[in-house]
Amino acid sequence: MNGSEIREIIPLLIPLVVIQLGLIAIALRDLKNRKRVAGRNKLVWVLVIVLIHYIGPILYLTIGRKDD
Repeated sequence: MNGSEIREIIPLLIPLVVIQLGLIAIALRDLKNRKRVAGRNKLVWVLVIVLIHYIGPILYLTIGRKDD
């Protein structure tokens, strides 16, 4: 890739990175404040949220949360 190709891709990547970081922040904040989670293991959910991009935070927010 040359410099002009990279400059074309960056505006497309910035919104994706912002969305990803936002999802991670929301999911981790919710996880920190929640007493119970599915599977009863917060460490596993931290790893899922951080390591499985886009899908990890969405999985946690949809199936990982338990009502306190």
